[in-house]
This record gives sequence, C-alpha cells and structure tokens, in this order.
Amino acid sequence: MATGNLLGQARAAAGLSQAALAERAGTSRPTLSAYEHGRKSPTLDTAARIVGEAGFELVIRPRIEFREVAAERGRPIHVPSFLPRLPVDLAFAIVELPLHLNWSDRGRQFDLRDRCQRARVYEMVLREGGPDDVVAYVDGALLVDLWDDLVLPTKVRAAWAGVVTGRRREEVA
Repeated sequence: MATGNLLGQARAAAGLSQAALAERAGTSRPTLSAYEHGRKSPTLDTAARIVGEAGFELVIRPRIEFREVAAERGRPIHVPSFLPRLPVDLAFAIVELPLHLNWSDRGRQFDLRDRCQRARVYEMVLREGGPDDVVAYVDGALLVDLWDDLVLPTKVRAAWAGVVTGRRREEVA
C-alpha cells in the first residue's frame, strides 16, 4: 500500500479534513495533500506522526504465506505460515459465507459470537477455503481454543496441526 493512500485512509477513518489533520500533525495542508497524492514521500517518522494524530499507529507484522498440502479429491489444503488474527468486531461478526464455502446451506448467516456456529464456519474454511477465506474468517486464537472440538477430515487436521499447536510439521508427523 502506498504511503499516501495509507495517510488518506487514516484521515478519512478519523473523519478529519486535510487541514485539521495537518494542524494536529504540525505540518501544512498542502504538504499533507502532496503526501496523500504521491507528489511527496514522507519519512517513516513523519508518516507515523501523521497516522498517530489520526488515532492510529503504524504496525509491522509478519506476512502470512500459505503452503498447499494435497488432499482428497485433488483440492489443496491452504495452510498459513502463522495463525492470522482478526479485529474483535470481525472475529465475532455475523457472516454469510460465499457459495464456494457454504454450498449446501446457501444464504445462511453464522453468528461468530456463538461457539458452535464459529466452529462450523472454521470447519468449512479449513476444509474448503483458500488463503483469502482463512484471512477473512479465521482468528488464530479462537481457532486454537476450538481446535480439539472441530470435526475435520484427517488430512485437514494433519495439515493444520503444526501451525495450530505451535509444533513443527516434523514433530507432528
């Protein structure tokens, strides 16, 4: 993501005008505009200061990479390099899964605040989902909590076991 886009998103999310954020951050409105439109590039310290004045912080986190594990019926299992975390409002949202995940009960909504419904969503995502689905619907801490209760095919459970339990694949096998 470009720095300007990031600054503009933080400003918009905070409900601030360019002038208001520029004043808070100790810069001029034309300079902030130049940052947001990519005509100038702020230093990392400057970007952090501006984002901070909008009520956010810059965070570095590891990039999630996925490996494919072969499974039955030729459909690969997508396993992340580490468990993703979701913001609380998304981890406990009411969701309607896309057709490729929930083809048998189309249009059903799942309340992720309900442990049983969350388990059902996680089972479908781990079994049928791709990387985007995992990142969108699975919270790593909640997955660890549910792990022993999930009903999963043997290959799916084996593929995910290392990342869920924190043990390397070699230790699990």
